[in-house]
Amino acid sequence: MDQKTNETGWRGSPDAWLQAAYDALIDTGVDGVRILPLAKRLNLSRTSFYWFFQDREALLSALVTRWKDKNTGAIVKRSEAYADSIAEAMLNVFDCWLDTELFDSQLEFAIRSWALQSSDVLVDVQMADQLRLEALTQLFVRFGYDAVVADVRARTTYLIQIGYITMQTREDVAVRMKRIPSYVEIFTGQAPEPRELARFFARHEYEEQTRTG
Repeated sequence: MDQKTNETGWRGSPDAWLQAAYDALIDTGVDGVRILPLAKRLNLSRTSFYWFFQDREALLSALVTRWKDKNTGAIVKRSEAYADSIAEAMLNVFDCWLDTELFDSQLEFAIRSWALQSSDVLVDVQMADQLRLEALTQLFVRFGYDAVVADVRARTTYLIQIGYITMQTREDVAVRMKRIPSYVEIFTGQAPEPRELARFFARHEYEEQTRTG
């Protein structure tokens, strides 16, 4: 193991500092994302932070980038995913709300809370909202909806989910899954086919839970 590797191990890594910052943001909000407390979390010296980030602002910027890449990226990608029908396309988007590997609701809440304190982060949130709404609107347009109708349905779909997050609504998985077909029909005007629901439930291992529960 060479000197560089030894030094990197001793000082941590960019990912370790970023993960510690993420944990602090989720636990206590942006005011808790400070270098000395993070160093204590990692059992590292305060000065080791500066091998990876110029200052606290650089670390905060990396947190925002992580949020953009994951949450906005997931909604855009799932909106563009192949589907045979608008109902199936909506189920593709719903994957985000059920799979934390795709979309991090805790991070979404923390960033939106942070935006109440920071005009710069508020601009980031507003830009993300616009990108997500545009992706959802294009999903509806792709399936033949009028532009105005597509915009309204996209807003209905998106703003309800953001409401779930900001209100920190908690639902039992079985309850939420039971509501999925109705949500799809309300948002799209088309009920999902049984085979579409079956694929969706299988992706989230819901059928197995139903059988064993």
